[in-house]
Amino acid sequence: TVCFEKLACSFDNSCESSSSLRRIQRFMADYKLDKDIIARLIFSLLPHKPPYSIIIDRTNWKFGQTNINILVLAIAYKGVAFPLLFKLMPKRGNSHTAERIQIVNHYIRLFGKETIQYLLADREFVGRHWIDYLNFNQIEYHIRIRDNFWITNPKTGKQFKASWLFNNLKLNQTKYLHSIYYVNNQLCYLSASKIKNKEGKPEFQIIISYCKPEIAQKTYKERWQIETAFRAVKKSGFNLEDTHLTDIDRIEKLVALVSIAFCWAYLVGIYLHENEKPIRMLNNGKMAKSFFKHGLMMIATVLLNTEFQSNINIFIFLSCT
Repeated sequence: TVCFEKLACSFDNSCESSSSLRRIQRFMADYKLDKDIIARLIFSLLPHKPPYSIIIDRTNWKFGQTNINILVLAIAYKGVAFPLLFKLMPKRGNSHTAERIQIVNHYIRLFGKETIQYLLADREFVGRHWIDYLNFNQIEYHIRIRDNFWITNPKTGKQFKASWLFNNLKLNQTKYLHSIYYVNNQLCYLSASKIKNKEGKPEFQIIISYCKPEIAQKTYKERWQIETAFRAVKKSGFNLEDTHLTDIDRIEKLVALVSIAFCWAYLVGIYLHENEKPIRMLNNGKMAKSFFKHGLMMIATVLLNTEFQSNINIFIFLSCT
């Protein structure tokens, strides 16, 4: 939980919970947390090696009159995404191109462009200067666009909506184009599939790519992994939306700490599943719970149950092994 009052009650000392609460508040107010060190820590703990599929997305919620809007860069892995870098935006609505470029440049400065396999993003991330930046830096991407985007044939100059190129697709069919087209005055490859949306109605999933449009539809599916991470940190795990913090700097510290905890829980869950207590498989072939939930439950049990703490080596426990 990110509720400071609940955390204060769990401190293992003889102080009153009000004193522990003030310790937490002072930490959030005064401690200088280096986000680059946090990112390097999480990067070093990742259970697989680069190059990575990186996902850019935005999550937001509202506390009172305060809009909390976070741009996140995460690394995809087996159904989940590890939040690595983030930027709080004190505003409502979409991110700007400069903010997107800044977070990608930040990643490249820390870890190198060679660690990026693909960049994945949803329909929000389609600006002309943004695509120009990715093309110029030869960053491979697969980004969804809206059906009504205007496309230009570079050979004829003819313009038409993106959906027109894929009108003959049937449900669950996929198609990619060998030719390159202008999208927002930037050259891209296109692919599409016809899928059902949340309401069960058919719609196009049109994706622009720097190259390799033949793998775009399959690769783009990894983008949903960041939704799993958002759900874990906001609702089904740490309840980030319950925080009463409104100061940007303090929220950034809290998000950084939650990112570490999320990574730790996931790694503990993997270790338990492979070495100690495998997760039960359901009849449909899916796991009864996620690696994240499996690890989080064990961590909570160890931290909150004194029977587990008498002979524990805390350094081994913290090392995720």
